Amino acid sequence: MTLPRRQLLATAGAAFSTGFLPRSGWAAAPTATERLLAGLAAPYANVPPMPPVAEQDALLALGYVGPTSDGGWTEMHHVALQAVRRTFPKLRTVYVESVPYSADATRLLREFVAEGAQLVMTGADYGDFLTDVAARAPETAFMQCDGRPLRGNVSWYYIAHWYVSYVIGVAAGLLSRDGKLGFIASFPLPSAYAGANATLMGARSVNPDATMQVISINAWFDPQAAIQAANALADKGCDFLFGIMDEAGYLHVAQERGLWAAMWNKDIRQFGPDAYVASVVLDFTQFYIAQVRARLAGTWRPIPQLLMMGQGVDRDPWGQRVPQAVRDQADAVRARIMGGWSPFNGPIHDQHGQLRVAAGATMNDLELYDWNWAVDGVSGLP
Repeated sequence: MTLPRRQLLATAGAAFSTGFLPRSGWAAAPTATERLLAGLAAPYANVPPMPPVAEQDALLALGYVGPTSDGGWTEMHHVALQAVRRTFPKLRTVYVESVPYSADATRLLREFVAEGAQLVMTGADYGDFLTDVAARAPETAFMQCDGRPLRGNVSWYYIAHWYVSYVIGVAAGLLSRDGKLGFIASFPLPSAYAGANATLMGARSVNPDATMQVISINAWFDPQAAIQAANALADKGCDFLFGIMDEAGYLHVAQERGLWAAMWNKDIRQFGPDAYVASVVLDFTQFYIAQVRARLAGTWRPIPQLLMMGQGVDRDPWGQRVPQAVRDQADAVRARIMGGWSPFNGPIHDQHGQLRVAAGATMNDLELYDWNWAVDGVSGLP
């Protein structure tokens, strides 16, 4: 296939010298999650740091999983790139849209390195397509979103969306008439499990009888398939729809059929103002800037990062029809989470009745990141 045309831009940064995104008022000891993530990178602690590079001599290369016009995931990565441009006006950047999961990705990443990129960032996990290239480019740092591999010059980042999903789930449990929730998933991946599970757990905290029906459409961006799935869920009695999609397909259905809907990536309430509850909104800007700053300074390290609620992921303002009492109850839960409380406490059983998290135990953020089983009450996921 023909790769999308690359576009050269100019760009720039702010944050922690290692590339770690600082928390507000960073002076406290590292959190448990930060310690877990740093521990993953411990085997590479003695890898010599990459040499610093002057801003005017540096190149940032980005591989996007979708088009920048998708109105969702890739758009929010591209917004972060624009922030980098404003912060580092002398930095060059190159980006490619709709990078496939194939050998074409390997060829593209090799081109990035051949052109002199000191930092390569991707909007998805390209696995061996990326690590094979990185093994031959030790002075290029690679960061991939929703990745898993770690090497001396390879790391990953993601958003801890499960906390926001739980808060939205509280609202869902209060808004739904019969407690029947629907979820439109792309693929049965950990992100879908975490989203559906967390939402139902939030809903069950206020309505113990709530259930979640999931339909996977095998695409991140397929408005027609999302609309069909939304209608199927509505036909089964689901009156609250959620999902992980890069467009507003199921929000249109909710608007037309008098349902509630929560979305992902950004505020898109204009496509269904009466149905709109909230979105899991993403903000990669400070993270991108931190990575660029660290690589320029020669202090970048392969420490993975989860962007936490209030630090890269959050909910946007509540929809116009969400009652104040619902807002207040959900926001009280959000405040507890921001204060350090986790809602992912045992006992938690899976959809087959097996105890997965014992009473008194709490799932940590790496376990939530890799969540690959459905909680009791979720159907439609393997």
